[in-house]
Amino acid sequence: MALRVQFENNDDIGVFSKLTNSYCLVAIGGSEAFYSVFEAELAETIPVVHASIAGCRIIGRLSVGNRHGLLVPNSTTDVELQHIRNSLPDEVKVQRVEERLSALGNVIATNDYVALVHPDLDKETEEIIGDTLNVEVFRQTIAGNALIGSYTVLSNQGGLVHPNTTIQDQDELATLLQVPLVAGTVNRGSEVLAAGMVVNDWTSFVGMSTTATEISVIENIFKLNQGQPTNISTKLRATLIES
Repeated sequence: MALRVQFENNDDIGVFSKLTNSYCLVAIGGSEAFYSVFEAELAETIPVVHASIAGCRIIGRLSVGNRHGLLVPNSTTDVELQHIRNSLPDEVKVQRVEERLSALGNVIATNDYVALVHPDLDKETEEIIGDTLNVEVFRQTIAGNALIGSYTVLSNQGGLVHPNTTIQDQDELATLLQVPLVAGTVNRGSEVLAAGMVVNDWTSFVGMSTTATEISVIENIFKLNQGQPTNISTKLRATLIES
C-alpha cells in the first residue's frame, strides 16, 4: 500500500522522513497525525525514531541509509548521533561522513544492495558508503541531473526515476540495479521523487497531492499491492521494464 501523508501542510514528506527495511526516521516537531500514519503502519515491524540532524528537520535529505546502515553528515551533533544509535537496531551501523556534498540524501540513492552516487563524491566517501551500507557503489547521473538521490527512489523490488530518463538509460540502470525501473512523478507531477515519497519493500508513504495514477504506478513498480492488477496498471505495463 502507498499511504498519503503531509508534514505540517507540506507534501514533501521525503524531506522529513527516511524509511528503510529496518528502521524509519521522522523529523521532530511535526504533528501527531504525521507520526501516527507512520507508527500505525510500521511500529509492529520496525522502530519509528523521532530525530533531528544538525538541528534541522530535513533529515530525509541530509541522511542516507538502508537496512545495514545509516550515513549522516559531519554537522550531526554528538547528542543527535547518540540518540539515533540508541534508537536503531544493534546491527545497523551509524556513521558520520566528512563530505562537502553534505546533503547526503540528495547525492546518494540506495537500496540494500546497490548505491548510485553523485559523480563528484569523494573517493573516501564512496568507500564509507560501500562499507557502512554494504552495497556496490556506482557513480551515475539521471536525466542529465547529478543529484541522483533527489530524482531516484529505490527499493529491493523496483525503482522510480526522473520522468525525462530515456528508455536506454532506464535499461542500463535496471541492469545495474537488477530491479525493474519506471519513469514517473509524485505529488501531481513533481519530478523530485525522493522529496515527495519514501518506500521500503512492503510499504510507501507519498505526499497528500499524489494522484491515483501516480500511486498506481508506485504500487506496481515497488510491488506493494500483490493483488489484482488494476486497469491503469495493465495499460502502464507497457512502460515497465521487465527485469
